[in-house]
Amino acid sequence: MRSQASPVIESPRRVAVLVDTSTTWGRGIINGIHQYSRRHGNWHLFVEARGLEDSSPLPAGWQGDGIIARIGSPEQAAQLRRRRIPVVNVSGIRLPGRAFPCVCNDSEAAARMAVDYFLERGFRNFAYLSLRGLEYVARQCEAYQAAVSAAGCSCSVRGVEVQSGFIAPDWNLHEGELGRWLASLPKPVAVLAWGGGREVVRACLRAGLRVPQEVAVLSSSDDTLLSGISPVPISGVRNACGRIGQEAAALLDRAMCGDSVGGTDMRIAPLGVVTRQSTDTLAIADGAVVSAVAFIREHLGGKIRVAEVARVAGISRSGLERRFAEHLGTSPAAFLIRARLDRVRELLAETDMPVAEISEKCGFGAPEYMTAMFRREYAVTPLRYRKEARSR
Repeated sequence: MRSQASPVIESPRRVAVLVDTSTTWGRGIINGIHQYSRRHGNWHLFVEARGLEDSSPLPAGWQGDGIIARIGSPEQAAQLRRRRIPVVNVSGIRLPGRAFPCVCNDSEAAARMAVDYFLERGFRNFAYLSLRGLEYVARQCEAYQAAVSAAGCSCSVRGVEVQSGFIAPDWNLHEGELGRWLASLPKPVAVLAWGGGREVVRACLRAGLRVPQEVAVLSSSDDTLLSGISPVPISGVRNACGRIGQEAAALLDRAMCGDSVGGTDMRIAPLGVVTRQSTDTLAIADGAVVSAVAFIREHLGGKIRVAEVARVAGISRSGLERRFAEHLGTSPAAFLIRARLDRVRELLAETDMPVAEISEKCGFGAPEYMTAMFRREYAVTPLRYRKEARSR
């Protein structure tokens, strides 16, 4: 009797992940890589605890098949090229010379999202806290200024020194000077900060400025721990870290199989804004609009109509339409849809509630209608959005 051939068992891929484990961003990317490797590959991941700016090289004798790294310096890039194995970069830092295939945050899209977020809350005065000497921060600052200008508003920029070894403002930052700059800005003002925003909140409190009533503070990224321990919990742009990790892993997988991926430069748009106390306000003095917005937010699951909102606000429907256009740049109906979609995103990301139940709770009724509106607004299905948010 002829013996049956034993099945061929492929050796696991050995993949080094040189991404920090100290931030929500880094851990989200690592988790995305892990999820991809569980579904699509037989990978052994080499991950060590490291800080954001810890660029310690791989051990000299390490043998592997591929690397996913946040490449932050020419020296690190040169070290990785000498390995002569596929490498995928997850950093938005642009370095001179031949670039690695890249999957990273779309920081310019985050800037535009921040401006839209503030405009919806009635802000007309804007500011940006930048970090000096960092090209990728300057790119986001320019995108923020361009979006503000396109909305017919003006933007003030303040540059501060970088803390040694961190992508954050120096702890020696003079909070008094920062407070005087904030005090000089027209109020209420919307501030987007690259470094987390905690220094803006501290400077405001020191200068006697109210957050968010006078100064609304939004971080260009969202770190649940650091945002929560601020004297005023800080809102943040939620980046699609899990998807970045999954796309980077898929790209590395192709490269390890011999595909050409050298020219890839994939920018992943953020998922949305996580609202906390630092931006939970409306920057308008029109009592009718404030009442209307409060009513809408309190009754998202109901079958409310614009005429009913106008009646609660104490004005005619045409008057409400005019005032929404003047103060919020949108119509009451569009504002209602956007508020419902924001609530849908929260429930998708934070609960296991079925899509049909979410649709009902958010006032859409038929889940097909909610899905169509969601896809039109965010270019993904609700289930895809949930998957990306969870992978983060």
